[in-house]
Amino acid sequence: MNFLQVAILRWYSANLTTQVPVGNSPNDVAFDGVHVWVANNASNNVTKVRASDCAVLGTFPVGNGPLALAFDGANIWVANHNSNNVTKLQASDGTNLGNFAVGNDPAGVAFDGANVWVANHISNNVTKLRASDGTTLGSFAVGKEPEGIAFDGASIWVANNSTNNVTKLRASDGALLGTFPVGKFPCAVAFDGTNIWVANASDNTVTRLRGDGTPLGTFPVGGEPFDLAFDGVYIWVANSTTNNVTKVRASDGTTLGTFPAGGFPTAVAFDGANIWVANDSSNTVSKL
Repeated sequence: MNFLQVAILRWYSANLTTQVPVGNSPNDVAFDGVHVWVANNASNNVTKVRASDCAVLGTFPVGNGPLALAFDGANIWVANHNSNNVTKLQASDGTNLGNFAVGNDPAGVAFDGANVWVANHISNNVTKLRASDGTTLGSFAVGKEPEGIAFDGASIWVANNSTNNVTKLRASDGALLGTFPVGKFPCAVAFDGTNIWVANASDNTVTRLRGDGTPLGTFPVGGEPFDLAFDGVYIWVANSTTNNVTKVRASDGTTLGTFPAGGFPTAVAFDGANIWVANDSSNTVSKL
């Protein structure tokens, strides 16, 4: 969660300013406070881009099929779905600090302030790792084919593709706190400071849930939304089959605009001033 936009009072209209070439089939994007990191699924590496001027600062090998990224305040964690592990990279220079085994087909990763959580798509569980050294602290059952994962300050939320629901786990011990229905094929989840948002790929919608799982509305977006991000006021949704992103007001779900991206956008992140979109079929990231 990043509230930098609130601090700098930058309320902008989105415009496509640039597209940056990265590796093959970029599937996720994350911001470390200065740089944008891109997981290149078909290249088995990640690209580091300086957010201010879009300069590519390096490309670093990871495991096979990197799908998801998270920043822990000092390091980038990469979920490698074909290697069944996660890679820890030092954000300052890309040094590999270790590869750590998780479940089968890790497809999502999140940081809770002390630990890293990994959604294992085929294992139907999540793995909790201590961020400082990668020690496994537990594995916890969720729904079928979990993918998206997010932390709300106290709990971990997991989007379960095949059961059309989200699981809420207590971050401190992994205890199951609830399972809540959403739309069809939920694949991403985000926290807006108050509520949980879920991207439902097969419904072309996003669902808004209160922290106790109460549904607060389902809102249409573009074709097959694969990811979403919060910028301090708005939810941004990457619509894979319509090659665009939708801007939604978090307070009430109103659509405020749809903006072009590259080919088959699958991920979105906020850098404090701009929105970044990973375009799977263009091998680029867009900066809005």
